[in-house]
Amino acid sequence: MGDDSEWMKLPIDQKCEHKVWKARLNGYEEALKLFQRIEDEKSPEWAKYLGLIKKFVTDSNAVAQLKGLEAALAYIQNAHVAGKTTGEVVSGVVSKVFNQPKARAKELGIEICLMYIEVEKAEVVQEELIKGLDNKNPKIVVACVETIRKALSEFGSKIVSLKPVVKVLPKLFESREKAVRDEAKLLAVEIFKWIRDALRPPLQNINSVQLKELEEEWVKLPTTATKQTRFLRSQQDLKAKFEQQQAAGGHEVDGDDDEEVAPQVDPYDLLEAVEILSKIPKDFYEKIEAKKWQERKEALEAIEVLTKNPKLENGDYGDMVRALKKVIGKDANVMLVTLAAKCLAGLAAGLRKKFGTYAGHVVPTILEKFKEKKPQVVQALQEAIDAVFLTTTLQNLSEDILAVMDNKNPSIKQQASLFLARSFRHCTPSTLPKSVLKPFCAAFLKQVNDSAPEVRDAAFEALGTAMKVVGEKAVNPFLTDLDKLKLDKIKECADKVELAGGKTGGGGGGAEKKEKPAPKAQPVEEPTAKPSGPPKKAPANKSAGPPKKGKPAAAAGAKGKKVPESKEAVETELSLEVCEEKSAAVLPASCMQMLDSANWKERLASMEEFQRAVEQMDRSEMPCQALVRMLAKKPGWKETNFQVMQMKLHIVGLIAQKGSFSKTSAFVVLDGLVDKVGDVKCGGKAKEALTAIGEACSLPWTAEQVVSMAFAQKNPKNQAEALNWLANAMKEFGFAGINVKAFINNVKTALGATNPAVRTAAIALLGVMYLYMGAPLRMFFEDEKPALLAQIDAEFEKMQGQSPPAPIRGAKKAAEDEGEEGEDQDDEEGGGNDIMDLLPRTDISDKITSEMVSKIGDKNWKIRKEGLDEVAAVISEAKFIKPNMGELPMALKGRLNDSNKILVQQTLSILQQIATAMGPALKQHVKNLGIPIITVLGDSKNTVRAAALTTLNAWVEQTGMKEWLEGEDLSEELKRENPFLRQEILGWLAEKLPTVRSVSPDLMICVPYLYACLEDRNGDVRKKAQDALPVFMMHLSFEKMMKATGKLKPASKDQVVGMLEKARAVMPAKPAAPAKAGPSKAPASAPAAKPAAASAKVQPVSEDGGGFESKPEAKKVKPGGAAKGKGVAGKKPPVKANAKEEEDKSGPMFILVPGGKEQRIKEEKALKILKWNFLTPRDEYVEQLKTQMSTCLAKWLQDELFHFDFQHHVKAIGAMIEHMEDEKDATISCLDLILKWFTLRFFDTNTSVLMKVLEYLKLLFTMLNRENYHLSEYEASSFIPYLILKVGEPKDVVRKDVRSILTMLCRVYPASKLFVFLMEGTKSKNSKQRAECLEELGCLIESYGMNVCQPTPAKSLKEIAVHIGDRDTSVRNAALNTVVCVYNVCGDQVFKLIGNLSEKDMSMLEERIKRSAKKTPAAPIKQVEEKAQRAQPGNHNASLARRPPPDEVPTKLNQARAQSAHNEQSSPSIPKEFQLDLDMIENDHTRVSELPDLVQHKLDELLEPVTIPEPKIRAVSPHFDDLHNSTASTINFVISQVASGDINTSIQALAQIDEVLRQEDKAEAMSGHIDQFLIATLMQLRLIYNTHMADDRLDKADIFKLYSCIIGNMLSLFSMESLAREASMGVLKDLMHGLITLMLDSRVEDIEDGQQLIRSVNLLVVRVLEKSDQTNILSALLVLLQDSLITTAGSPKFSELVMKCLWRMIRFLPETIDSVNLDRILLDVHNFMKVFPKEKLKQLKSDVPHRTLKTLLHTLCKLRGAKILDHLSMIENRNESELETHLRRVVKHSSDLSSMKSDRGTEKGAMRTDEKMSKAKVSDILSEIFKKIGSKENTKEGLTELYEYKQKYSDADIEPFLRNASQFFQSYVERGLRMIESEREGKGRIQASSTVTSHGTDTTTYVPSSSTVPLGTNGEEIKPAVYYERLKILRQRHGLENSAKEEDRPPLTTLLSKPSVASSTDMLHSKLSQLKESREHYHQEQPHSHSPTRSSSPATNLDDLKKRLERIKSNRQ
Repeated sequence: MGDDSEWMKLPIDQKCEHKVWKARLNGYEEALKLFQRIEDEKSPEWAKYLGLIKKFVTDSNAVAQLKGLEAALAYIQNAHVAGKTTGEVVSGVVSKVFNQPKARAKELGIEICLMYIEVEKAEVVQEELIKGLDNKNPKIVVACVETIRKALSEFGSKIVSLKPVVKVLPKLFESREKAVRDEAKLLAVEIFKWIRDALRPPLQNINSVQLKELEEEWVKLPTTATKQTRFLRSQQDLKAKFEQQQAAGGHEVDGDDDEEVAPQVDPYDLLEAVEILSKIPKDFYEKIEAKKWQERKEALEAIEVLTKNPKLENGDYGDMVRALKKVIGKDANVMLVTLAAKCLAGLAAGLRKKFGTYAGHVVPTILEKFKEKKPQVVQALQEAIDAVFLTTTLQNLSEDILAVMDNKNPSIKQQASLFLARSFRHCTPSTLPKSVLKPFCAAFLKQVNDSAPEVRDAAFEALGTAMKVVGEKAVNPFLTDLDKLKLDKIKECADKVELAGGKTGGGGGGAEKKEKPAPKAQPVEEPTAKPSGPPKKAPANKSAGPPKKGKPAAAAGAKGKKVPESKEAVETELSLEVCEEKSAAVLPASCMQMLDSANWKERLASMEEFQRAVEQMDRSEMPCQALVRMLAKKPGWKETNFQVMQMKLHIVGLIAQKGSFSKTSAFVVLDGLVDKVGDVKCGGKAKEALTAIGEACSLPWTAEQVVSMAFAQKNPKNQAEALNWLANAMKEFGFAGINVKAFINNVKTALGATNPAVRTAAIALLGVMYLYMGAPLRMFFEDEKPALLAQIDAEFEKMQGQSPPAPIRGAKKAAEDEGEEGEDQDDEEGGGNDIMDLLPRTDISDKITSEMVSKIGDKNWKIRKEGLDEVAAVISEAKFIKPNMGELPMALKGRLNDSNKILVQQTLSILQQIATAMGPALKQHVKNLGIPIITVLGDSKNTVRAAALTTLNAWVEQTGMKEWLEGEDLSEELKRENPFLRQEILGWLAEKLPTVRSVSPDLMICVPYLYACLEDRNGDVRKKAQDALPVFMMHLSFEKMMKATGKLKPASKDQVVGMLEKARAVMPAKPAAPAKAGPSKAPASAPAAKPAAASAKVQPVSEDGGGFESKPEAKKVKPGGAAKGKGVAGKKPPVKANAKEEEDKSGPMFILVPGGKEQRIKEEKALKILKWNFLTPRDEYVEQLKTQMSTCLAKWLQDELFHFDFQHHVKAIGAMIEHMEDEKDATISCLDLILKWFTLRFFDTNTSVLMKVLEYLKLLFTMLNRENYHLSEYEASSFIPYLILKVGEPKDVVRKDVRSILTMLCRVYPASKLFVFLMEGTKSKNSKQRAECLEELGCLIESYGMNVCQPTPAKSLKEIAVHIGDRDTSVRNAALNTVVCVYNVCGDQVFKLIGNLSEKDMSMLEERIKRSAKKTPAAPIKQVEEKAQRAQPGNHNASLARRPPPDEVPTKLNQARAQSAHNEQSSPSIPKEFQLDLDMIENDHTRVSELPDLVQHKLDELLEPVTIPEPKIRAVSPHFDDLHNSTASTINFVISQVASGDINTSIQALAQIDEVLRQEDKAEAMSGHIDQFLIATLMQLRLIYNTHMADDRLDKADIFKLYSCIIGNMLSLFSMESLAREASMGVLKDLMHGLITLMLDSRVEDIEDGQQLIRSVNLLVVRVLEKSDQTNILSALLVLLQDSLITTAGSPKFSELVMKCLWRMIRFLPETIDSVNLDRILLDVHNFMKVFPKEKLKQLKSDVPHRTLKTLLHTLCKLRGAKILDHLSMIENRNESELETHLRRVVKHSSDLSSMKSDRGTEKGAMRTDEKMSKAKVSDILSEIFKKIGSKENTKEGLTELYEYKQKYSDADIEPFLRNASQFFQSYVERGLRMIESEREGKGRIQASSTVTSHGTDTTTYVPSSSTVPLGTNGEEIKPAVYYERLKILRQRHGLENSAKEEDRPPLTTLLSKPSVASSTDMLHSKLSQLKESREHYHQEQPHSHSPTRSSSPATNLDDLKKRLERIKSNRQ
């Protein structure tokens, strides 16, 4: 029992893992109770058991396992995190539970699996169960099958994926174990319930007995749909509904449940695709061409076997299809034709949509082959063509089918009609729109009158089927010519038809009811973008017969006169007697008698009576044909009296207007009217009559007749006037339905006429047509003579930009049918394409010879090129081509994957040519030629991809997007794992999809691949996929896309769902349909339509129409639509076509679009649009800007801004200046666009524009400054570089203005950032620009101090100093002046900063400095203050609220202190111009410049009370939201608070950052701020160490809490590798220093839980070593070791810990070496070895440093071998250290000796060599030291080195070096050495030199300090740290970057001569040392403070300092 008592005390989770089974049993029981007790599913308690649940279910003890299973089930049921354990637990259940003999264990195992499914883990469970089916233990297999069955039974087929289950089912039926077979049978029955007959094909090959048994079981099953009975957690709403139904007795309305039943499963989807291409016999292609039919039969039989597979793998079946097509088309043996047809049917059925590519290729051949009479051939062909139809759309096949409908062979016509009838059954009203049905009906109408009865019957059947599918109403308009008998027959056929959905004749009504809403809904969902209806009539007319028969209007339906016309169109021609009879009934007898009187007066009287009678006649009674025949009665149109003639013509017009005027009547009068149209007296009336006839019989028909009649005459007057009438009539009637082809030849004749009036009239008519047709009209006349073409162009130019007038006639009937006509047109078949339909096209199929095709496929690339050249020539010659191109498509497709990329590009250009030449008919080639173009987008060459994209866009322009998105072709392309292909396709879709109003549901097939792309290895692919998400979502809906994530792995799913949520926020709206209406209903509204469309660009919605395509839009807008359009457009009335100038300019110029600018910034960042970065602006930039501006600018202003004439620009800028004040908010909202437009103007050569631009900019920046606006990076980077270009302008006046603008810029943009742009400007080739930029840099430094120099003063100054040697004098002078400005600010330090200059340059500089050096370095600061006061009055909060924190605070220490004091006073008004106002400290200007004295001395007693004051935080916090309006500035602010002196403030800030770091999606925001955050944290650590820990008043618990927050934050940060890697070397060095110091702090151990804290720090150090950039951390450790060894008084424990870290790094080097920059590491080792040569290393107390360094080098040599010597590139002078020698030795010896001996030998050899070398170098070292002492800058360093050298080598003789020097120098050296000696003895410590940061050299005092600031042993000397702290906090508060970190450290030439690393506090140190050096004295009186400078100062100065400091303190209080 003793044992029991031991484990009884353990916690539950430990019991569960105990080795004693009883303990585990007890643990499981307690766990079960606990799990049932915890109510919160997200309780942290659950996480403890995450790793244990698998052990629960796999327990080796059966009793314990049972309890474990129960506990596991409770866990899964209640814990939110349970899903994470799915895979391992289910795997454990399968392997360890399902084989248990106890039934209870198996039950629990199954229940656990089902519970996992319930918590949304169905895929993982299913995967594990299917793996379990392969287990050798039949028990396990049975249990797995049973679990799957239960899951399916309860959750249904939506949740349990059936495809993988069905796949393994046949294998289960083959099992030897009966139990498995029986369970498989039960599973098959369960599956059958859900998918019914879809299960039969996969099981067709199982044992016949089993199949029979199954069939018997299946028959017993109820036919009602099975329903889900158990629901997922996300389906709780369905669960509630289900329970409600159950409660109500399970008989709730079935209708509601239909939607919830799983969708019908396609058996095809459950099948595995078979790859057959590789199985084709090798000799197939030879045998199929063999002469013997038996061989051909063998080849086909082999293929037939392969094609019988029900599902085929996708591939290139082109060759096989061509071979089969050839057999069908040309083989004489009908048996082989049958066989080939079967193979083709098998291919189509197996490939489905993937066969669509080849469909257009084989259908014409099959249709032609229907001439065969043999039933078995016909049947095989029918099966083949039916199978092919299912792979494509009727639209794609329509051209081929229509081509054979007129065939002479009745069999072909019959079979084509029967094929259409069968095809229609598979259609719906939406897939069979009027545009497709119309030409078919026209063809059927001919066939119903065919002589062959079988053709007639087939046509009836087809028409009946069509009627059944789309409804009577839709088909009837096409059947107006048929008599009742035929119509009844069609209806009878319709009743018999059974559609694919299974609806019979009886249910026809119901079907129609259900399906009718679809076309009705269509106008709402896909309204036509352009007026596609009317122009489509031209081809219909053609097919319906010649116009003179009077049929076209009826058959094709001239718009607006369908029903009435149908009666008149069949009006027969009446005889003269009948006409007289009818006329006599309605006209007075006297009138009839006098009609042909010889006396003109009687004839006139007769006409008057005639007119009166007509005016009084009723429309229904008027016999129009009879009346016009009476008028034509002798003398008829030969009437000589003009008065009678005028009356006659007037009456014709009246009859046409008032009666039902048919075309038959029109034929009677037209000839006479045309003859009179040119008459001077009667011409007017004749034209009126023609217009009336046009209105009655439609203008298109009338115009065609009139023009053809006019040109049949010879009278030029008539011809000219007929054309003039037509031009006018087009304006009045509009262009709808005009058959351009009919006029073109006559117009061409007119253009060639000798009579100038005829030519003029023709050109005027073309001008009017141009209004409607736009550019394509010119294509008809390109062959005309140049002179004539110039006249035509001039006419077109006049019409440019005018809108077509609103139609005012032809409207009264047109309205009746408008809605119906328009609604079926697809949105892609718009006006533009209709115009293209009118072009005369050439059939080039006969020109594409087989020789040409074989050339294109030749092995020799040159011959292939010849073939392609010939094709290009054929197409260019034809200009416009018909869609039939013979064998060319397949040949070109082959060339798209040509190995020769030049040929690929040539093929692409040919395809582009084809697109333009073929026009909209290109659609049928999308599958076989278009999709292969997409494949080319995957090419590795950029140029090829660009060409493919251009070609693709050219195709889409003609075809629209619909065809491309249908089928699986696009998804197949996305499926390929080619990063180029994927990113190009996704980019293309992201661009095209937003413009499409509706897409094929097949787009859904692409979604899984889109998700795959989101996780692609290639960053560009991921980026493009993210961009495409919103546009996919726009069409497919968020819900559908979320549902599609269900099939993803859990990790992927979470990621994708997050992206979907983001995409949902930016999802664009679908393009709205423009309003539609009959043109006549609103004559007044029409003029509004065009401007509405144009101005509606303000809304992104209405950007559909472009070019001439949008112009016909004007005719299709209802009054309501026009009003709406007008509303959308935004405050602009309609524009008159001929009065552009009268545009209303009264509205606002700029439109304030909320969030517009942010959206543009986001798009540019996401690379959705071009980044504004160019050398000269290309067209795409201008177009992009124009598009962006269209939403923000008034239309008239945009036209002015983008006008080609500069005067318009001047005018526009003038207007912008006038409106600036009134519209300042809107101006600011469009500021980025305005500035971008001005950058374009900088590239103009016109000075007047440039001057106007600069005038505007000056006013603009003044206004921005006044508004306290702050330029964003996005605005600045797209404007300032281009402004700087103009600073080098030759004209003085321009340069002067640009400089003044640059000065203004500093008020709205940080000077330090402007500095960077100016630095770039100094690299220009233009010397004037270089000089001006340098001058401007000088001004900035003078005004804002050295901190303006970015990235660091040293780097900037080096670059500026280069220009001192420039060839151009002005540049040299400017560079010298700039350096002098620096000298004035920072004194002699300038010589350090500018680096090495040539002697000549240096002498020039020194000369210049002598001449112009200023006496008071503090002057610039005053200047800044004054400037600040002048420039920025106003409210402090307001100014800060409008701009991010300023960057340019000059960080001289005095200003920093001044600012901190100032903040504490919390003054309500601070003048801001990116610098501090220092007056607030003492209200005394004179004192400010003396402030540096405050830091000159370390005065403990003075500074003790000055801690970091709390009020500072309180003053800033309330304005947090106002101050920081962007993420970056918010982070800056929070980070600045981390370093706060107030513990609570710091903890709050750390908590905020921790919250960001813990959320993966938000953590990215910290990127770019890592160094800043780490430095702030370090500052806080130092503050705790030096101040808080020493302060007894503070509660240690608070300090511990702060420490915990800091360590926690760091752990979060360093767990994210991407962020951890951003930490730079200098910061890592300081971080490691801080952490190690903390670990060694004995005071921490005294705190409660101190040990825990130190363990956390230990963990953090390990994490930092693992996750940081390996180069940076290794480098940091080396430098830290070097520093810790230098400070000899430092703790040895510190160095030891640093070395431990280094050993750990060395241990992992084999894994990490690839990520390490060895050059940098070796440079650090080199520097280390220079500071510590071997002798010196050995003098150290411990030999570990020596061993550490040696091991590092040996490890590197071992890993890299001799190659390590290639990594010494960064070492300037390799002879300066022993590194290279050492490495060579190690490399050399490593191969021969064993590692131990080699190490020892090398070590000894190295030591001997070292001794020799060191002796040889003594004199070099000493001379180097004396050189330093002699130089002004390095004198103190030199003295320190000399002292240390003497200490080390006491026998060294320095006499020879002093002998030659002057007495003064000798005494100076001796005095310096004495001073150092006394200082060191007094302190007992040694520090690094004045610019080295040596952080706390002792565990008690943790403070960065320099050798000039020695510390007290008791740690009181902490004041400099406080200063640094405060200075840094100030810099961060005000948004300044953290002090610069120079990665490229200068090599250490001698001991301690330069800082070994630029750590995070170096810059502060350099500032301190500048201030110290500015005072040339030191104090020997002060025991605590020594400053080694050359003169002393009186002690009275200290009193003065004390007083001043007291005064400042009292001010703060």
